[in-house]
Amino acid sequence: MVKYIFVTGGVTSSLGKGIISASLGKLLQARGLSVTIQKFDPYINVDPGTLNPYEHGECYVTDDGAETDLDLGHYERFLGNPSSQDNNVTTGRIYQTVINKERAGDYLGKTVQVVPHITDEIKRRVRALGKTGEYDVVISEIGGTVGDIESLPYLEAIRQIRLELGAANAIIIHLTLIPYLSAAGELKTKPTQHSVKELLQTGNQPDILVCRTEHPLTDDIRRKLSLFCNVSRQSVIQAMDAETIYDVPLLMKEENLDSLVMNKLQLDAETEPNLTAWRAFLKKLKEPKHTVRIGLVGKYNELPDAYKSIYESFVHAGAENECKVEVEPIHAEALEVVDQVGDVLGDFDGVLVAPGFGERGVEGKINAIKYLRENDIPFFGICLGFQCAVVEFARNVLGLEDAYSTEMKSDAAHPIIDLMPDQKNIRIKGGTMRLGAYACEIKEGTLAREAYQTDVVYERHRHRYELNNEYLKDFESNGLVASGINPDTKLVEIVELPGHSFFLGTQYHPELKSTVEKPHPLFVAFVKACMRVHTDEQNVTGKTTEKLVAK
Repeated sequence: MVKYIFVTGGVTSSLGKGIISASLGKLLQARGLSVTIQKFDPYINVDPGTLNPYEHGECYVTDDGAETDLDLGHYERFLGNPSSQDNNVTTGRIYQTVINKERAGDYLGKTVQVVPHITDEIKRRVRALGKTGEYDVVISEIGGTVGDIESLPYLEAIRQIRLELGAANAIIIHLTLIPYLSAAGELKTKPTQHSVKELLQTGNQPDILVCRTEHPLTDDIRRKLSLFCNVSRQSVIQAMDAETIYDVPLLMKEENLDSLVMNKLQLDAETEPNLTAWRAFLKKLKEPKHTVRIGLVGKYNELPDAYKSIYESFVHAGAENECKVEVEPIHAEALEVVDQVGDVLGDFDGVLVAPGFGERGVEGKINAIKYLRENDIPFFGICLGFQCAVVEFARNVLGLEDAYSTEMKSDAAHPIIDLMPDQKNIRIKGGTMRLGAYACEIKEGTLAREAYQTDVVYERHRHRYELNNEYLKDFESNGLVASGINPDTKLVEIVELPGHSFFLGTQYHPELKSTVEKPHPLFVAFVKACMRVHTDEQNVTGKTTEKLVAK
């Protein structure tokens, strides 16, 4: 029988339910179990596709084209398995489904209510993954904080599921906070006690407490939490702040979280988790032999989560190259004065121009790419970064002064980037872009082919605009190579500039497929190119190679 684990949060948001869920999932997977993780988001948006990155951070896209919460990125990076639209459900989708059923007459004239209709739909979504036959364990992360009005239907659904399945088949892990009051010089358990009381009022008794804390939990505190929260002493787990998120599975292993879960769910707990590859990754991550500085030119730098997958891809690629990658955010608008671009970018070993939407900062991105191209500094462009690269090339190499994207200027004389034909009559914005994984055929003898070591890849997309193929011959006759093409639509997926230290842009989002144990090849190749530039610069200036060793 499939086992279910529910992860709830208390006291405050942003405690790390996603990381705890992913870490537990990794530990169970390392024991030989098949695990999947899903996220329930309590907001009424149908999905985060129309949310501003400042509101919600990165919108993570799955192979099947679902626009989802960024926590699904953590799940994939830890487990190494692709997720789908079934792995992220919002209140908006729940209500939309129920209302559509009501309009279709599926409820036979009954009054549609939160209980049982909304809760039944939540339960159906929880158990849908379990019914596929693919998984031994389904972990469901409940977004928000216990006590929020938005979370009540989910907590009621959990109560019902546990009643239906029994205690050995469905458990609750409650993530909470143990704050440290410096004035009193002690950790305080009262917020956690109140949080558990809120959970109990919904009819849900937590089976395990995972306590975020800046200081170790004493045995007295663990006994106190056990007594007042009605959990066993062994079920009080401390979650100390970690050096990296990738340390968390090992920290949870030290706290016996996986063994505890296995025992409560009556799973075979004899096999210890095989974390050899994970430990090898951590060793390379923490003991780098080199260091590079990479600039990230973006529009949403105030919220690092807006580029979460890019940052994590650099972590993976850095470890693969035994290199510490120092990523420094740069506001695209700070590069709009041409004469100042060199002052901002001149000291970097490479620059990634990030994806985004809208006109703000685009001219700064174009100026940055011109400087990188002309000064032979490694450049990696993703989505809008790719589009800015071809616009820059059209303006400054082909001499097309009014080259632009019609997203920014609808009447551009040279629409180098234009709206895809099947997008021109679309008025509804949510879920209507080119989304999900599409094939890309890679030309032989190119940088992309050298990185991928294969002729066809499937990468994830999220865009409405594309390179206008009417200009493709002009680009290629002037040295810009379309090294990746979609075989069905003939859309250009990758462009690169031969002879440059590294100049490559992708219409798709490679960062969405990078995992701990399978770093993305393009990020690995880009970091390697930055390392070569860094070494060459040191040789020119006479610096010793010892400077390459990370502190």
